[in-house]
Amino acid sequence: METTLELLKALSDKNRLCIMAALNRYEELCACQITELLQVSGATASRHLSVLQHAGLLESRKAGRWVYFRLAPSADSGPVLEWLASVFEQSADTQSDMRKLDVIVKIDTEDLCRIQRGEECCPK
Repeated sequence: METTLELLKALSDKNRLCIMAALNRYEELCACQITELLQVSGATASRHLSVLQHAGLLESRKAGRWVYFRLAPSADSGPVLEWLASVFEQSADTQSDMRKLDVIVKIDTEDLCRIQRGEECCPK
């Protein structure tokens, strides 16, 4: 029961649902891409990602200075993720967010970092 409660709590936020929809569409996304999609600070995006990861919904990997996230395969969350995918398909808000995300993923990761943090983050 505790696992189910943690899972549902993790999904009870609009930004975290947006992250789940984004990772349902794209196999893997960089934290900076998720931050740009949500239009929040890096710390806020990191907190949302941490909640989802702690609930067992996300996995991460580090590649250089970038951290990439993907959906975590789990028997516990499988039915919930399938249900969410069908909800995302029907949601006009989600479809709008995914159009924004399609533009964001075309931006080079270092360029996106410069946009978010300034030139000193990723000098050319």
